[in-house]
Amino acid sequence: MSLEIERKFLIKNDAFKKESFQEKIIKQGYLNSDKNRTVRIRISDHQGFITVKGVSNASGTTRFEWEKEIGQEEAAQLLTICEPNIIEKTRFLVEFGTHIFEIDEFFGANKGLFIAEIELNSENEAFEKPTWLGEEVTGNAKYYNSYLSKFPFSTWR
Repeated sequence: MSLEIERKFLIKNDAFKKESFQEKIIKQGYLNSDKNRTVRIRISDHQGFITVKGVSNASGTTRFEWEKEIGQEEAAQLLTICEPNIIEKTRFLVEFGTHIFEIDEFFGANKGLFIAEIELNSENEAFEKPTWLGEEVTGNAKYYNSYLSKFPFSTWR
């Protein structure tokens, strides 16, 4: 059990791709996407994971998170019983200053959406912002993957 402290941002352009030191292909679905407790199944490259997340605090930066690695075959089987609209994305890891940004480029029904996340040690921790970082969307539930699985980016108008 741990607390996850992160901030989320939109991206201005794809300049971050040149700065990326690693890319991961991610496929994930939700066994439960209730806002008070999500249960996510993920395959990241060739590893499977089950993750449980609690409700966010008032600022949207902090919430309970529990994650356990499971076999890729088990994860693939669990994806078949997940709620509709599996999320597909490529995650780019970019080191900037003393932090690592995780930038997700979404595909399928969420194509065209890019979201950057940075994990912090405290809610008020200072960090350097790269020029490609855009508007902050921390705490905006419509940018949660669980929301995107129900209401894909392509349907927003």
